[in-house]
Amino acid sequence: MKSNKFTNFKYFLLILPILFSSCIVSKNSVEDDPLDLVLKSNNPKIKAVMDNVNEHELQIIYTQIKRASDGTISFKDYQYNVNAKNYFYPASTVKFPIAVLALEKLNSIAPLSDSINFCYKPNGTKINFKKEISKLFALSDNEASNNLLEFIGFDYLNSKMHNKGLSPFSVSHRLSVANSGNKQTSTIYLFKGDSLIAELPSVTGRKVDALQLNLIKKGIGYIENDAQVMGAFDFSSKNYYPLITLHNTLKRLLFPNKFQLNERFNLNEKDREFILSSMYQLPREQGFDSKEFYDSYCKFLIFGDTKDKIDSTIKIYNKIGQAYGTLTDCAYIIDEKAGVEFMVTATLLVNKNKIFNDGIYEYEEIGIPFLAELGRQLYTKSIPN
Repeated sequence: MKSNKFTNFKYFLLILPILFSSCIVSKNSVEDDPLDLVLKSNNPKIKAVMDNVNEHELQIIYTQIKRASDGTISFKDYQYNVNAKNYFYPASTVKFPIAVLALEKLNSIAPLSDSINFCYKPNGTKINFKKEISKLFALSDNEASNNLLEFIGFDYLNSKMHNKGLSPFSVSHRLSVANSGNKQTSTIYLFKGDSLIAELPSVTGRKVDALQLNLIKKGIGYIENDAQVMGAFDFSSKNYYPLITLHNTLKRLLFPNKFQLNERFNLNEKDREFILSSMYQLPREQGFDSKEFYDSYCKFLIFGDTKDKIDSTIKIYNKIGQAYGTLTDCAYIIDEKAGVEFMVTATLLVNKNKIFNDGIYEYEEIGIPFLAELGRQLYTKSIPN
């Protein structure tokens, strides 16, 4: 018995360092998760959401971007509660692929996109593609997005996204217009200067099946025709753009060489750079009224909770969404001076009374301050040691 006990004790001493080492690795694997650390912050803007996180339906993807000395780029992703089957209303984030695919389609018809305009009538008011894209990003303009959607059509948009591996994804309606779900597009007339170069006939998109997802019915009531209706608000006929698809759309635009040819957007470099510059330029830098459209108008992350002029080395390439109490921001954030480079896509719901379409949401009180602080803390975590 003594011999066996001694043998067992020696064996324990031999494996003790291994056990201890395993415990430390396990502990550090949690502590080294920067997203986890940020969400455990005692900052009141973070706690306002995290103290009741289920109600806010929070989802986040944070991607660290590493560049090796030979120029090789690698990604390290961290996620919080990301699930494509948990529905959130994507709002204006769907304008992002609409803008990109409008240029892709235009290049397949008339490559010199700078000089191409379109109209809904042969003698109608000419609409410039790139001006619409600028408004779409700088102001999140609904009319600009709807104009570009008329040009590409529902089926083109949905099929192109799926073919590039950007799924699940479904756009079934326009934004903030009457009869928004009408799948028939207008006839489009393309002009180069005053010369008509193409007529694109009206097309009718296929019927989109109702969404079958978790959290597709939300709240306890909603406003319809100026009256309150009791019962959950049904989002099953709305647009669908889950967080992982949105995040990967931005990855493809930023780093096309990391993807197969069939997964990339078919853009020339000039047009790709135009999209990117439209995403990061502030409204005043694109010629819009800075009093009405302040610098952080479409920048929730880092700067969202201030209306002061942004004077910073930080560049944010992003697209936001805001509707039905849901706030979403998908961004690439870079500060070359500080050596910071990362991506973050986040969405949350702020609807305390659980009534939809009443215009009473806690955007300014809870939602935007949370996203701003989230961006700031992730920025700090991204500074090289």
